[in-house]
Amino acid sequence: MGMMSDPLTNDLFPQALLTVTLQGPGDLEGFRRAARGLLAQQILPAQVSWQCTGLPVQDPLTAPPESHTAASDAPAVQVPPEFVALCESAILHADPRRFGLLYRLLWRLVHEPGLRHDPLDTDLVEAQHMAQAVRDEMHSMKAFVRFHSVQDESFRNHPEGGPLHVAWVEPEHHLIEVMAAFFARRFAQMRWAILTPERSAQWDGARLHFGPGVREADAPLPDAGEKHWLACYEHTFEPARLPGRSLQKSMPRRPRRKLPEAVRLHPLASTAHQRNHHLTAQPATRMARRVPQPRAALAVPAQPQGAPAQLSLDEFAPSPDALQPLLI
Repeated sequence: MGMMSDPLTNDLFPQALLTVTLQGPGDLEGFRRAARGLLAQQILPAQVSWQCTGLPVQDPLTAPPESHTAASDAPAVQVPPEFVALCESAILHADPRRFGLLYRLLWRLVHEPGLRHDPLDTDLVEAQHMAQAVRDEMHSMKAFVRFHSVQDESFRNHPEGGPLHVAWVEPEHHLIEVMAAFFARRFAQMRWAILTPERSAQWDGARLHFGPGVREADAPLPDAGEKHWLACYEHTFEPARLPGRSLQKSMPRRPRRKLPEAVRLHPLASTAHQRNHHLTAQPATRMARRVPQPRAALAVPAQPQGAPAQLSLDEFAPSPDALQPLLI
């Protein structure tokens, strides 16, 4: 039997919160099963506390001692398709209130069908902002993750398999599982590992393996290829490439700080500004006007003494006798 779901009764007789434990911070399937079970029992969103294994997602002071198991045979709930897509992205957000927010939206969509047509609803706008932040972070990882090669033990034993490509990133949200699947499709022919403080993923060429998180200090050091890239970047640096509004929009400041060339931007920019200031401080160079000179008349060279006189065109013409056919 479910808990009392009447709001007035719940205010007069406060009930202990139910604890719903999910298997990981991005457990979408577990959230869907739990939400269907809670909705079938008419349990109000305010009566539920959401947690994850190994990562509490709500204030531990309000965590109840009672645990709730979602009914596996709870009927499916009809919701707008856009709400499913919203949950797929928003559930990966780092905000610990995301599960309660999504269940509250589900409850309201069932009991308030007109909610889907209200673009200014507070809960809906907050969930959309969470989903957009997750999508922006996913785009940053796809575009700005930098791998460098490491000659691990597997490479030393089997060099034909290629080196291990390692990248250390610090995503703001829980994206390692989703992005690991993306990179497994993108770089299916090479071995790689993505290390994050929360969790790590490794692709051996056939399947994905997940492990504990790694600190930045424990990540492998950059290889010689990164040093060559930094040298090339310094030689081809242009002040016009300094971060502007368009660059800040396409490349947020947080992932930009993690790029290897980020530490070189300030000295390169200072040198460029000093060079530009020195050039602008120089007096203007006055260009001399070039006046075209008239061409001199062509002089006919005199004939040296003893040279044959020049013949006219009439003298070059053949005689009429020379034009008669020869008779053999």
